[in-house]
Amino acid sequence: MRQFRIGGSLYGEDAPELQDVVAAAYERHERPLCMCRGDGLPMYIARMGGLYAIKRMPLSGGEHDPSCASYESPYELSGLGALMGSAIQLDPQSGMAALRLDFSLSRIGRRAASTQSGPEADSVSGEARKLSLRGLLHYLWHEAELTIWTSLWAGKRHWWNVQWHLREAARQMIVKGRPLAETLYVPEAFRAEQREAIEKRRAEALAPMASSGPGPRKLMIVVGEVKDFEAARVGHKLVIRHMPGFPLMVDDDLYRRLRTRFEREFSLWEADDRSHLMAITTFGLNPAGLAVIEEIAVMVVSENWIPYDSIHERKLVDALARIRDKSVKGLRYNLAPDQPIANAMVQHRGQSTALYIVPTGADDKFELRLKDMIAARPEIGSWVWRVSEGEIPPLQL
Repeated sequence: MRQFRIGGSLYGEDAPELQDVVAAAYERHERPLCMCRGDGLPMYIARMGGLYAIKRMPLSGGEHDPSCASYESPYELSGLGALMGSAIQLDPQSGMAALRLDFSLSRIGRRAASTQSGPEADSVSGEARKLSLRGLLHYLWHEAELTIWTSLWAGKRHWWNVQWHLREAARQMIVKGRPLAETLYVPEAFRAEQREAIEKRRAEALAPMASSGPGPRKLMIVVGEVKDFEAARVGHKLVIRHMPGFPLMVDDDLYRRLRTRFEREFSLWEADDRSHLMAITTFGLNPAGLAVIEEIAVMVVSENWIPYDSIHERKLVDALARIRDKSVKGLRYNLAPDQPIANAMVQHRGQSTALYIVPTGADDKFELRLKDMIAARPEIGSWVWRVSEGEIPPLQL
């Protein structure tokens, strides 16, 4: 059980007075210390209505003890490692993560055709040392701790949880000197009886786009669950769940390239009605006031909102959903499919085990890189599923 030092006193995470103590610390802007190591590691406090949650600082998971709930696997075992120090830079004083993006948040004139829409692009655009649109979605998911799961949470993660955690994660990120939260919109859970109030809050959140005047048009980012791509007179309309009456327009060329680049994700989503298809888009308002998508990327997640990008990862995610141990799903960010990653990490009695999937057709280069990854972290156990050798092996932890 975790212990926190707050105001000079120690509190267990199940202490009945913890909420009152944390609420007071929130008001005086004090950072609790997680006492899993040494003199403690700084955390931050997030408020959800009248409740308060103690969360780890961005990119600090590797500093926690492996037995701590805030621990996370080394960054180099996922696509995050390649982005540290370049696309993602952590300010140790403020605890904020400054992001360098490879896509624009403003637009002059009409939308320019993307020059990087091939099969390895991460949206309909991409650059290695900056964060792609898909990479940003992965990073938000990671920092919102939505990659973490244990069977004890079954049935307890709903869209309002997802939305709140994503918004809180965005508050710890900076883009061009400003909080990402000012540019990111994640729709709140829609309730018909609260429609007028919800639409008013949405209009207020999107108001910066509507400002008139000379110069580039401001774009915003929306993250939400795809309900449908409806045919329009010209192009398509992206309908996001919990955003009724606010379609995002997609022109024919962008829609065609989207279906080509993310053919795998669409096929996984269409084959499994339990899964959700998450979209992240940049969009602006045209002169008629319609929301028009500039760039878009998608990601498939399970019914528990855990990402996966192949049928084999889906089987692994399902297996992990049945165990009581904490698991953390690894994400690719900007990495291509031919680069190995730890597809997941499991913590069992203080010991971390990296889970690797070797796809059918993996070449010698893939195997060599995988061998080097495992050898570089001898303190972490390894479990390898070579798909060509048969069905998923038992999770012997």
